[in-house]
Amino acid sequence: MTLALRALHWRAQTLLFLGFQATALQVFQDILRRDPNDSRALSSVGFSAMRGGNLALAHTYFERVAELVPEASNSQFNLAFVAAELGCLDDAERGFRAAIVIEGTMDRAWYGLGLVLVRQGRLEDAVIALKRNTQLQPMSPFGWYQLARVHVDLGQADQALAVIRHLKGFEPKVAAQLERETGLMAANDHSATGSSARA
Repeated sequence: MTLALRALHWRAQTLLFLGFQATALQVFQDILRRDPNDSRALSSVGFSAMRGGNLALAHTYFERVAELVPEASNSQFNLAFVAAELGCLDDAERGFRAAIVIEGTMDRAWYGLGLVLVRQGRLEDAVIALKRNTQLQPMSPFGWYQLARVHVDLGQADQALAVIRHLKGFEPKVAAQLERETGLMAANDHSATGSSARA
């Protein structure tokens, strides 16, 4: 990267930090006029398009980034995320799996994969992905919530109750929401919930 491009990147990042999104976007576009393969600028313009609701344009930018740096888990994840938002579930699954191959501990890729598998109706596979997400991110309620919902959809009330009991220990509001939504009422006994919730 040339010194001039480094300076432009520094300027764009500073503008983003100060909250001048539109001006930063103009700088990133200037970078792309000088170097159409600058992956950082492509990612930044892609995120800007996504924030603006133009998912198809964001997909185009993230697809280019994934081609330029296929070994980067974030590039695969970003492409998969936008593909899922566009309803391109097979592409999203491939992208999340590619991110996981590169970085097996990327909890958000396991979560995204789980959600895509749910949308595809592949609930047993979704359980595997969501369990891995909860192992990697045990204090986040999102994976646990989705895991409980999938257990309910599979008719596995005992497993869903184990998750609800586990959530009562650190996210009682989410546990109460699951109880309301599923009609399953978990006791307040927190003993052995860590192991039973993952069974």
